[in-house]
Parts: sequence; C-alpha cells; structure tokens
Amino acid sequence: MKTSFPRAEIKVLLLEGVAESAVEAFRAAGYERIETHGGALAGEDLVAAARDAHVIGIRSRTQLDAEVLGAAKKLVAVGCFCIGTNQVDTVAARRRGVPVFNAPYSNTRSVAELVIAEAILLLRRVPEKHMACHRGGWAKTALGSREARGKTIGVVGYGHIGTQVGVLAEMLGMRVLYYDIEPKLELGNVEAAAGLRGLLRESDVVTLHVPATPETEGLIGREELSAMGDGAVLINASRGNVVDLDALSAELKSGRLGGAAIDVFPTEPKANDAPFESPLIGLDNVLLTPHVGGSTEEAQVGIGREVAGKLLRYSDDGSTLSAVGFPEVNLPRQTSGARLLHVHENRPGMLMAINEVIGASEANIDAQYLRTLDDVGYVVTDVSIEREAGLELGGALRRLPGTLRSRVLF
Repeated sequence: MKTSFPRAEIKVLLLEGVAESAVEAFRAAGYERIETHGGALAGEDLVAAARDAHVIGIRSRTQLDAEVLGAAKKLVAVGCFCIGTNQVDTVAARRRGVPVFNAPYSNTRSVAELVIAEAILLLRRVPEKHMACHRGGWAKTALGSREARGKTIGVVGYGHIGTQVGVLAEMLGMRVLYYDIEPKLELGNVEAAAGLRGLLRESDVVTLHVPATPETEGLIGREELSAMGDGAVLINASRGNVVDLDALSAELKSGRLGGAAIDVFPTEPKANDAPFESPLIGLDNVLLTPHVGGSTEEAQVGIGREVAGKLLRYSDDGSTLSAVGFPEVNLPRQTSGARLLHVHENRPGMLMAINEVIGASEANIDAQYLRTLDDVGYVVTDVSIEREAGLELGGALRRLPGTLRSRVLF
C-alpha cells in the first residue's frame, strides 16, 4: 500500500536506546529515515530533534511537554516504549491530534519475577547476611529466616502484573490475598481481602502494583505501615509516590518491619551518572534497585515490537486501538481507494461538515468510523476516488474549521 507521504521520507526519532527490535520493525515496513539516540534528550536538543519528526519513540526519561509537542509541527504519533505515559503531556498531544501509544503488557512477566525473587530474599533475610559478608562478618543463623511456602502475600492492585505475581506466588505454595478498587476476575485460589487494612494486617509480604493517580499518592503512609504485621516485608515496583519513604525508613530502623524492596522513587536521577538520594540508603534490610522491574532483554525486545507495531498500524492504516487518552478506532486493513483520517475538535456539526466536503467531491463513501473522547473526535472514511482527487479532498478537509490534523492514505 502506498501512502500520500512516502514512507522513506517519514522521520522516526527513537531515543533512550529503544530496542533494536523496534528499528527492525520500521525498516521492514519500508521506513528508512530512522534517527536513534542511546540516551534521553532535553531542552533545545530535544526540540531540534523533534522539530521535523513524524514519529517519536521514547522510554521514561524524555519529557514530551506541551512546548516540545508544539515545536514538533510534523508529529503524527508518539510511542512510549514502556508501561507508563506520565512523561508525555497526553492532553496536549490529543489536542494536537497526536495519539500516544505504550506497552502495558510486554514487561509484565519481568516485573512479576523480580517481585517474587525479592519476596524470597527478604523472607530469608538475605540482604542483611549479604551486607555482613561484605563487611567481613559471618551472620550464619536461621533466626528470622522464613520459607515462602505457607506465607501470605498481599497484592495491592490486581491488574496485569498483580495477577502474574499471584500465579507465581501460588506455585511456591503461598496464600494470595489481593485488594483492588474494582472487581476483578480471580485466578487460581486468590482471595479478595477485606479492604486495604485487612490485607496489610494479614500479609507476610505486601507488594504494590497500582498506577500513579491522585488516589494512590501516599497510599502507604505511616498509618498503613503501622497496620502491617511485625516482621512483614514491603515491595514497591509500581510508582515512586505511592509509599512514604521517610515513614518506611523509620519502621525499618526500629526493626518492627522485616525489610523492603524498592524499585521506584518519588524523584529519580535523570541519567546513570547522576547522584541518587533516598532515606533508605544504608539500611541492611532493604533492596534498592534503579527502576529496573521491567528491564530485561526479553521485555525490551517485546516492548520494541509491540509499540513499533502500534505506531506502524496508525501510520499506515490509521488504527488507534489502545492509544492512551485518544479516541480508539480499530480499523480493517485498507484494500483500495483512499482512507481519509480526520482528527478534530469535538463539537456539534463536525461529522456533517466532513461529509458535506466529501459529498461535494463526488467521492463514494465505502465505510466510515467515528470515535470521540473528551474534546477530540476522530473520523476515518474509506472512499472510492482517484489519487489526485483524493489529495485535493484531503486538502479541503484540512481547511475545515475545527480540524486538528488530517491525513490521506492510498
């Protein structure tokens, strides 16, 4: 299929060492103008690189705010090669007609495996013994060292990762409790807890898997930590603002809690050579990792393929299935004629105005798809029309008042 804009001329900007699997996917689809950077870009460097980019792919460090998005006049789509999209102003992107895609599932297994490994290490009190050996000590004792089998793990947030943690924990012979604000399909023998406090009281291991929302900020504070049983351990591989780290540090120093494993922090270094600060530094019963829960080679390969696939579908076919904060339209493959993609302000009369323009061109409408979300609408129309006439029709649609972005695919 040929597009109205040659694929070889479409600039794809991939930052932060996005996996080679993504580069391979774009090249296999005929995209040749691919610019890659091993690290994040910021300030004028980011603006300069983004100014003529049609597709931008980032991970977690690059910040695509309204200013950067405004400078990227040619931008068609953004891909976050990770789970979250907090690093992108998705509202500003939507209002410019730019969908944002991410990979909510590809690193699920990697995060779940790390959580289970940390649970076992904390229950066995390996961190303290490890540090004692490094200092020339020999803390050979079974005191406080416990098996995972028969213990209770409490999963806060029973989503994609939480369910995988539960499955793996059951394979170890653990009892699994979960707490979620929404009803969930329970896998295996998992049990719903009687509220968050009930879960905290009953669990030997508490693991957090919640998104960053106003409701989850400070979810685990001084009172919640006090509700946990003596010797219990806490794992956070979700978002950095979910746990009050000062309160956690106090509980760990007192010896009441058995330990903690923290992979995410309220403020994280912007680069590997930047300093890291945390009230948990120096505590022997704490595992600290630099936000690597989903950072395995297998996960990065999968993320590269998943997000590149979504970007390619949108670029080539207009499908916005699973876009974040953008009207979702799942489209069949275009087989003939022209496909008109029109992103516009969500206001009365837009669909009628679009169809009036199409009708005036004497094009025959073969199929039409419409979705709206908040302040933006997305209409996709397949028409039977010759190429030159189709390009003229695309120009007429772009001139419609309320248009945010319009493309024509052939």
